[in-house]
Amino acid sequence: MVFRIIVLLLFLSFQFTTMVSATSSLTAAFTRDHQLWVKNGETEIQLTEDKYVYSPKWSYDGRFIAYLSGDELGEKADLFIYDTKEKENYQPYVSVETTNFKWSPVKNQLAYNMNGVLNITKMEEGRPYGFENVALGVSDFEWFPNGREFIVSSRASLRPTGWGPVPLYRVPIDANLSEQQVKPLFTLQTDQDLFAVSASDFKWSSDGKWVSFLATPTASLSNDSNTLCVLSSEGEDFQVIGNMLWYQDWIKWAPSANKLAYISGEGRFFVENKTTTIADIPTSKKQKEYTPKGYVDLDLEWFSPDHVIVARAKENREWDEGPVPTMFTELYEINIKTKQQKQVTFPPKNHFDLDPQVVDSTITWFRQHEDRNKGEVWLKEGVSGQERLWIKNVDAAPTFFTKSGNP
Repeated sequence: MVFRIIVLLLFLSFQFTTMVSATSSLTAAFTRDHQLWVKNGETEIQLTEDKYVYSPKWSYDGRFIAYLSGDELGEKADLFIYDTKEKENYQPYVSVETTNFKWSPVKNQLAYNMNGVLNITKMEEGRPYGFENVALGVSDFEWFPNGREFIVSSRASLRPTGWGPVPLYRVPIDANLSEQQVKPLFTLQTDQDLFAVSASDFKWSSDGKWVSFLATPTASLSNDSNTLCVLSSEGEDFQVIGNMLWYQDWIKWAPSANKLAYISGEGRFFVENKTTTIADIPTSKKQKEYTPKGYVDLDLEWFSPDHVIVARAKENREWDEGPVPTMFTELYEINIKTKQQKQVTFPPKNHFDLDPQVVDSTITWFRQHEDRNKGEVWLKEGVSGQERLWIKNVDAAPTFFTKSGNP
């Protein structure tokens, strides 16, 4: 009897140690009651008290968190930075109103688009502060993986003959508004088969040889369909991949291969026609679909080079009017080689799981009740691990800091 008790205690101790080790290395920024918080392992710290915070993003080395502070109506969006070393919130300039800001992939430098002007922060006493102009007429942008230049898009011009093309440029970070330093990268010619007025949501493949982006039509049309495209880093090879909605989290490059996973399908409502699709780049004709008939996939994340996690729900083709029904998603794992699939999470009744994220071997997700605006962050170590509640009462899915920088 004593031997059995000792074995049981050792087993429980091992289980507890495994659970703690799975979370001890996790660090996430999140919002609760619209204030900025950080959780490191099992320790939570509130970082703001009098703001309306959203969109937190980690800097390259994790020292800084940039975020927006606005109002409930979304009519104001001021850029702030929290310094984890000095434990201080500050603004990188007297006033920066923007909704589009991104950290450099190689250093603690912040770029942001303010009324069509692309700017980068300077450094003062080791912190990003002040700014320098880079380029005008910018619709969207993304850092090149080298951190020395940007890929930049400009919105198409409306002419008496119709909409013009959408130009993409290569711009060095020290361009300082010099037109001579801006180099054309590619021009997106639009027609009836590919109608777009802007290009946005640039994402680089793991080897930096390809960039994906959405070619977006006018506002009303973009709610129902956008065109996913890929372009080689030198602008020489362009391919149309497929049609999808404008959710940037529905586009993910594989961690170590030129495979692009996305949720294809048109129509603004989630009740049908949303399919996990994977394209081998540049041979996009070999696309494969993985969502079974009768289901929709509404989010995705790579778990490994051969496995994808998706948020899946049953279709609701019967709905055609009235309040949009809640889609009760659960997480599934897809083996893209064997096409075997299995359920990973099991939310309680009237709950749904979404926003899967993978940090090393840990799977995390946001669990929400259909009647509540807030939710919880859950996690498990690997596909077969034990589900565990990690953060309670959060406004949205957190942003994890990883060793390679932003996710």
